[in-house]
Amino acid sequence: MAVETSLLTKKRTHVRFYVLLIIFIITAVNYADRVTLSIAGTQVSKELGLDVVDLGQIFSAFGIAYLVMQIPGGWLLDKFGSIKVYSFSLFFWSLFTLLQGFVGGLSISAAVLSLFMLQFMLGFAEAPAFPANARIVAAWFPAKERATASSIFNAAQYFSLAIFSPFLGWLVYAWSWKHVFVIMGIIGFVLTIIWTKFVHNPFESPYASREELDYIEQGGGVVNMDQKKSARQGPKWNYVKQLLSSRMMLGIFFGQYFLNTITWFFLTWFPIYLVQEKGMTIMKVGIIASIPAICGFLGGISGGMVSDLLLKRGCSLTFARKAPIVFGMLLASSMILCNYTNNTVLVVALMALAFFGKGFGALGWPVIADTAPKEVIGLCGAIFNMFGNVASIVTPLLIGYLVKGLHSFNAALIFVGCSALMSMLCYLLVVGKIQRLELKKVPE
Repeated sequence: MAVETSLLTKKRTHVRFYVLLIIFIITAVNYADRVTLSIAGTQVSKELGLDVVDLGQIFSAFGIAYLVMQIPGGWLLDKFGSIKVYSFSLFFWSLFTLLQGFVGGLSISAAVLSLFMLQFMLGFAEAPAFPANARIVAAWFPAKERATASSIFNAAQYFSLAIFSPFLGWLVYAWSWKHVFVIMGIIGFVLTIIWTKFVHNPFESPYASREELDYIEQGGGVVNMDQKKSARQGPKWNYVKQLLSSRMMLGIFFGQYFLNTITWFFLTWFPIYLVQEKGMTIMKVGIIASIPAICGFLGGISGGMVSDLLLKRGCSLTFARKAPIVFGMLLASSMILCNYTNNTVLVVALMALAFFGKGFGALGWPVIADTAPKEVIGLCGAIFNMFGNVASIVTPLLIGYLVKGLHSFNAALIFVGCSALMSMLCYLLVVGKIQRLELKKVPE
């Protein structure tokens, strides 16, 4: 075996692409675990006697924990490294997903409380995942490949909805809502084993050749990010103040909040909107919900590719990043037009167009790769993700109250569509020139 490994590493390998593939798959499962309750929501509500406000509160439990844990999660990543923290994160979010499948045997009040707490713990465990993705891509990919790699792992959320929405919808229809959580938990445990066996830091990987490591390092990859010395030091907390004092970074952070409002509408209320507002069956919703998700996936990949193409053709970094964002957010706002038609085909087409636009303009993670100070990539990604996921609390709750108070989703769609326009304005009016932020050094 040692001889085979030695022979393998004599030529340039492409381990970074296998690492990206594993990140992509795990991120898809990460988002599937978030959407399980949404897919099962109608059946759970009937069995446990929940109204839309109760369901909105349970949805928001994930967002509360996810938000609170962002900065601690980023600190853990910068201190202990991406690989180790990700392993624990993946194991525990899979456990909390699986346990939700067993609350049906409890009394109604106990089941509701248990769902709330398990959604809270799910958010707690998943918090380091996206900042870890950004750190791993920064370590494994040279600068000229990093934007495309970031767009690929970010597009996993749309791929997840496209693949898992019909699968989970079928599980709810054919078996019961409880099986959705159990099966997704088991899938997570299998991926935990794969992660610990095959994913390493660049210089610790038994599979990567010296030639590949040199190529990554010479191209700007931060291959030494998680060496023991820097891990012990961890980030300086004064850096948080510097990040929050930068107009450019604040524009990026708030832009992600408005963008994530669209994400959380699709993750939580979209299937319920199709059932309650458009009268579709759960089985049909599982299939229909995958159409906008496929379009979002295609938009997510093509947005990154267009941005890189603009760079290669000599456009400035600022234009190459902002142009797809502006175009994408304009398309995303088109979902408001669903309020003016009852034609199911047209509604699905408009939602597909909106989700394509959302994906096309979702360049926040590549922008973070362009702008985050090298000393605190994990922490900067965590703050970015924290701002973005304020929407995971606000969106489910606000839409729940809007639907209950107005007896329709019309105001909810206006709210989400206007959020897309606000994200566009953050990049146009606040961010300014996109460039890497240089931090003032903090004395030891």
